[in-house]
Amino acid sequence: MAGGGYARLPDGSVVVALSLTAPPGGAAPPDTRVRVLVHAVNRQRALTRLRNLGLRAVYLRGNTEPPTPDEITAVLHHPDGMVWQPAVHDDTESWHPIARLVRAGAGPSGG
Repeated sequence: MAGGGYARLPDGSVVVALSLTAPPGGAAPPDTRVRVLVHAVNRQRALTRLRNLGLRAVYLRGNTEPPTPDEITAVLHHPDGMVWQPAVHDDTESWHPIARLVRAGAGPSGG
């Protein structure tokens, strides 16, 4: 079961944080836990954004692991509003664009 949570921002939008198993073929090794952050207008839309990328079995049950202030800052400053990082990481590792997680084997992305 994925752990996660959300934080409502002053403008009414939300940041959803989920701990998931990395999908096969991505930048993270298989069966690795990753922390995914999504900024959206509401929780349902955040989950829909992830499902549209191929992460079909994504659900948010409760608010046990809400995003930290540092995580909120990271996702708000990313142009796509979706980032990930290995769940067990060092403090020097930065957040990665979500495209690296779900489409790393598909070839170079435009950036």
